[in-house]
Amino acid sequence: MIINSTQHEAIFTVIMENQELIQKKIGYYFKHKDLLSQALTHSSYANEHGIEHNERLEFLGDAVLELCISRILFYSFPEASEGHLTKLRAGLVSEPSLARIARTLSLGDYILLGKGEDHQGGRERDSVLSDTLEAVLGAVYLDSGYETAHECIKKIFMNFIPDSVESLPSCKDYKSRLQEATQSLFKARPVYALMESSGPEHEKTYRVRVELPNGVYVDASASSVKKAEQKAAGKAIQELSRASA
Repeated sequence: MIINSTQHEAIFTVIMENQELIQKKIGYYFKHKDLLSQALTHSSYANEHGIEHNERLEFLGDAVLELCISRILFYSFPEASEGHLTKLRAGLVSEPSLARIARTLSLGDYILLGKGEDHQGGRERDSVLSDTLEAVLGAVYLDSGYETAHECIKKIFMNFIPDSVESLPSCKDYKSRLQEATQSLFKARPVYALMESSGPEHEKTYRVRVELPNGVYVDASASSVKKAEQKAAGKAIQELSRASA
């Protein structure tokens, strides 16, 4: 889609206003503002206006976030076992947890969304908020490197690091929540399967299916198998909720 100069100017104005606000929120000011612009651009908006979206930055931010959180937890809990640290990290970087943190930053106010996605409540959707937060962190990493990204993540997550490894009941990831639900309802676990992968090696998309013990199944796609499983589990939880309503 080709956009005219007036539309370009309007988009630029919105982006610049949002940049100042979100940079103040995260406590980091970009040297290359185009990185932040891209990080805040959802694919729905990019498709409408012919600009780049944030999915590649999200892919990078996911990896940077996991490494930084691992480092923070490693030094914060010197007595914790590998299993406890893994559980704690999974809670912090889960989609519900990232969405909750994104809401404390009012990140939804700054995302560039397509009209349809916006009208359907995209600004409050966990997947949109968590993916955008990861994209912003990926942009920080590209702009200033690992140590700066680590300090930014440490600041953003400071109030969400628990006092102990048993302190994350509200941050269970979707897979854990789904397993608890199916064990309670059916006395059995859900089954995950990788259905396909597509795209170039550096930018693959994975489609995962989760089948519930009652025979219902849902699919989801993401930039990693882990994220696709979480998204599929989230959809499955919604299916179970509708079925029991």
